[in-house]
Amino acid sequence: MMLVFNQLETYLYLALLLFALGLYGVLVRRSLIAILISVELILNAASINFMAFNRFLAPHPAVGQVITLFIMAVAAAEAAIALSIIVAVYRKLKSINIEHATELRG
Repeated sequence: MMLVFNQLETYLYLALLLFALGLYGVLVRRSLIAILISVELILNAASINFMAFNRFLAPHPAVGQVITLFIMAVAAAEAAIALSIIVAVYRKLKSINIEHATELRG
């Protein structure tokens, strides 16, 4: 009998759940911090997909791991830049509500 955790579908459903929660958070939330966390969930879902396909289908085991490392680097850079933008918006508007950020002029 094969365990449920040793199937590709289990990992894909987990990634789908994380992606759906992240997409819901991006579309519904009004706080910039909540949107940033939702984007991180979406990136984590992509990482889980790459690692799952790497484990079950890739001929070379390092392919998915290297791509996941790149995703982690992009997520770290995205978090740093987004947090600096959020701090700048808060200093100007005294709020991190996305509806107030429409008043910004570039």
